[in-house]
Amino acid sequence: MVFFWLLVLGLLTYVLLQRSVSRITRTPVWLLWLVMMLPALVLSAWVLINGGEESPPTALLIGLFIACPILYWALIQKGRIAVPQGARGEGEAKDEAQPALPLAPKPVLRPIDKDEEAMLQGCFPWSVYFLQNIEYRPQAMICRGQLRSSPTVAYDTVRENIRRHFGDRFLVLFQEGLQGKPVFALVPNPQAQKGSKSEARTRPGLALGLLLVTLFTTTAVGAYLAGVTEAQLQDTPMLILRGLPYAGSLLFILGCHEMGHYLTARRYGMQVTLPYFIPVPFFLGTLGAFIQMKSPVPNRRALFDVGIAGPLAGLVVAVPLLLWGLAQSTVVPIPEGGSSLLNFEALDPTASVMLTLLSKLVLGSAVAADQAIRLHPVAISGCLGLVVTALNLMPVGQLDGGHIVHAMYGQRIGGIVGQVARLLVFGLALVHPELMIWAILLFFIPAADQPALNDVSELDDRRDFLGLLALALLVMIVLPAPDILTRLLY
Repeated sequence: MVFFWLLVLGLLTYVLLQRSVSRITRTPVWLLWLVMMLPALVLSAWVLINGGEESPPTALLIGLFIACPILYWALIQKGRIAVPQGARGEGEAKDEAQPALPLAPKPVLRPIDKDEEAMLQGCFPWSVYFLQNIEYRPQAMICRGQLRSSPTVAYDTVRENIRRHFGDRFLVLFQEGLQGKPVFALVPNPQAQKGSKSEARTRPGLALGLLLVTLFTTTAVGAYLAGVTEAQLQDTPMLILRGLPYAGSLLFILGCHEMGHYLTARRYGMQVTLPYFIPVPFFLGTLGAFIQMKSPVPNRRALFDVGIAGPLAGLVVAVPLLLWGLAQSTVVPIPEGGSSLLNFEALDPTASVMLTLLSKLVLGSAVAADQAIRLHPVAISGCLGLVVTALNLMPVGQLDGGHIVHAMYGQRIGGIVGQVARLLVFGLALVHPELMIWAILLFFIPAADQPALNDVSELDDRRDFLGLLALALLVMIVLPAPDILTRLLY
């Protein structure tokens, strides 16, 4: 069992590193993975050697959980490519942060001549953004001045002027400086330097192949959840089809989640890949699905819409499936060792506020406070849909919740919220031990999200309300039902 969970943790860790950290550092992913996995590997070896009879020394635990994060951070900084140190001029005051190019390393900037500099100055109307000076850096031109209009009008006006005079030669970034003054930055457009307009390679063959493999692995796991034994499966291979309700409902939830991201990103003209499913021949049959964004996010509104579309789309299909599955489930006594949110043989509905409300809505008086639920395979998929939604809504870094908080409050505040969220999830993991793996992984995901091109314009009230609603859904999924709610319902 130790090897099983170690393998699951290792695969999940590598996938998260590949999706998030690999784009901001040249340090090999395998080396970062080894540093992250070192505490788990050492503690697993200790358990195997001592048989779990003796607890690891406190000094060893403190050393692992302090030294490994420090080493991890040092390795990322050593190979960081997002904001090179050489980007600052000599003698420059360090009170302003250089805007970072989203999603891609910055190539070397081609110098502009005097005529082009005069043309560039003319791209900033004094009534919109009063340009005061232009700073030339190895990888960007920083245009500082005073904002004279709304951020959206300023960005759209300046971007169109630069596009009219320079074509697609530059990407125009608009970000908050450390002193709160909006700053424009012009960075070379990687697509223009290649001499042709590149499009995201959707690789439909790869996406379809991964989907089919994941359908097989989840069907096999679903057959096991439906009570089919290995001996029965060898005698009658067609019994594997009993796993289709679990597999179909789970893939439908995950697919809707990712298609929510995909369709919204395409609506904003962003280049994204098709959803790629991650099959595994054990555990749940899959580690989820993901899409890759191949172009920068245009503004915070687009960042918000893309971030929230996935969780909402997944939740819209997960809740009805969970309700139907709960109606097909049976009530069982809570085992002596207790239950948890991921114990599908005897799930404690009070482990989640939302699950408490939904189970009481469907089962009514059939379930009591001291009883658990043996989930139907479709209910398992619905429950996993809630868990996946909650994990993605964590307001940390490049997770969906990180995008949402960044879009609502800005990149800097979003990074602070991400740091606080890590600590809160770690505290929650002390109540839900099955979340401890995820709580530890959150400490290795960068807290700050990548900036949008226009990272200054704020959201409207409707989107702010939807963002708060999404965070409220996160709380309802991950927090256990309080005593006052259980007494009221039961």
